[in-house]
Amino acid sequence: MEDDSYFEDEEFSPVKSLLGLLTFSTILPIRVYTSIEYMTKLTWCWPFIHLFIGILAMFCGYISLNILHLNSFFAAAIVYAFLMIISGYNHLDGVMDMADGVMVHGDAARKIRVMKDSSVGAGGVATLFLVASLTIAGIYNILDYNFIFGIIICEMVAKTSLLTTALLSKPLTPGIGSYFIFETNGANYLISTLVVTAIAILFGGFVGVSGVLGAIVSGMIIAFIAKRNFVYANGDVLGMSNEVGRLMALLFMAVTLFYF
Repeated sequence: MEDDSYFEDEEFSPVKSLLGLLTFSTILPIRVYTSIEYMTKLTWCWPFIHLFIGILAMFCGYISLNILHLNSFFAAAIVYAFLMIISGYNHLDGVMDMADGVMVHGDAARKIRVMKDSSVGAGGVATLFLVASLTIAGIYNILDYNFIFGIIICEMVAKTSLLTTALLSKPLTPGIGSYFIFETNGANYLISTLVVTAIAILFGGFVGVSGVLGAIVSGMIIAFIAKRNFVYANGDVLGMSNEVGRLMALLFMAVTLFYF
C-alpha cells in the first residue's frame, strides 16, 4: 500500500476518482486508476462506496439464512469472510501492524519502526484474532435480532470511523495514508457523516444512528491511541480504525436492539 507507482497520473475526474477508490479498496474487476492525489480528494465518499459493498454482504447473509438455511452463526462467519475477501484483506495488516507498534515498549520513533516493520508479532496476531472473532459475534448478534440491514450499516460506517481518525490525526509522511488524512477536513467530514446518518436512519432508524455513533466513538479512540503512541497516524492506523469501527458499530447496534 505504500507504492505510489501503482497509480497513474491523469486529469481529475470525479467518476474516475470514485472508481479508482473502489479499485483501491476492493478486488472487484473495475481496473480504473487515477493518481493518489486525485483519488483521495473524494475520501469523504468512501462510506458510500462501502454502502454498496455492505448491500452485497447483506445479500450474502440473506442467501445463507433463507436459501441455504444455515444458522445465524454460520451465516455471520460467511458474511465476515465475504467482506474480508471482497476488500482483498485490505486493512488486516493495519490491525496487526498498529497492534505491534502499540504493544512494544519505547518512544514514538521506536513504536513507528515496529509498526512499519514487515514482520508480525504475537500482539498483532492476537489483536487480529480478537477483532475478527468479536466482529463475527457482532454480526451473529444482529442476525439473531433479524436485523439484516445492520450488515449494510456496519460496513458503511466502518469508513466513517476511518474518516474520524483521519480528521483527528496528524499524517505520518511519506505514505499513502497521509494523502487520505490531508484530504479529510471538517467540512467534507460533516457532509459525509450527515449523509451516512441519513442512510443509516433509512435502513435502521434509531438503531442505525447508534451504529454511526459507535463508529465515530471508535474513530476517536483509535486517533487518541495513535496520538499517544506514535504522535502521527498512517495507513496502518486508518486500517485499524476501519476494522474496529465496524466492530464498535455492531456493538452499539446490538445493545440498542436489546434495549429499544
